[in-house]
Amino acid sequence: MEQLMEMVLNIGIGDIIDMTIVAFVFYKLYMLIRDTRAEQLIKGLLILLVATKLSEWLKLYVVNYILNKTITVGFIALLIVFQPELRRALEHLGRSRFLLTKNIIEIADEDLDNRIQEITDAVASLSRQKIGALIIMEKETGINDVIETGNIMESKISSSLLINIFIPNTPLHDGAVVIRRDKIMAAGCFLPLSENKNLSKKLGTRHRAGIGITESTDALAIIVSEETGGISVAIDGKLSRFLDVETLKTIIKETFSPQKQNKLINLKWRQRNG
Repeated sequence: MEQLMEMVLNIGIGDIIDMTIVAFVFYKLYMLIRDTRAEQLIKGLLILLVATKLSEWLKLYVVNYILNKTITVGFIALLIVFQPELRRALEHLGRSRFLLTKNIIEIADEDLDNRIQEITDAVASLSRQKIGALIIMEKETGINDVIETGNIMESKISSSLLINIFIPNTPLHDGAVVIRRDKIMAAGCFLPLSENKNLSKKLGTRHRAGIGITESTDALAIIVSEETGGISVAIDGKLSRFLDVETLKTIIKETFSPQKQNKLINLKWRQRNG
């Protein structure tokens, strides 16, 4: 107890800052791997490390030798297994405000409101008609690789054009539309599907694709269900379902307004994740 009290009394401001930084880094890492396969792999690795230490203490030499060799090879294997999570972490770091060179043009609120109105008018119409749709709005992370999978348009945003793109049995209705700033960049785009195993089995390919693109980028995905006409939004790999048009407007405004890009979207959504 005396040694413990002495250690506590000797803790300085530098030590507190040091521990705070380490705690913050571990917290951010946990948030990145939470609800992914990496979480289970990390737990397995920790069990392996504990088993290695126990075998050393108990002088189980053969077991300890095998576990040590496994860990040595395992760290190399982790780089391969964790490739999607490592990429996601590096992209997240690259989007940090102190490194960021703005990709979004700061626009007047009135201009932004007009664009949002065009998008939400289209979504409302598609929802009423129960026509499936998937609209991706790019933020800081460029998604040219997604745009190149579709048909390049570079058209002005309009509700009538968005509605026509998703009309069933037309060439572009099955893919996603990508919007960058004030342009519909492409239609009929292919998106990566979410790898989250905890998603509801009731979610179709369109919802999984919308979630998937937001897991690897900071884009916002708007999904209209073909079965129910329900409106959903995916951000940062999280899906919020059964939204009304006014809530959708608020979400887009909060996400893309230059004055509010750093503000957390704290809305009373009727959220049903997975």
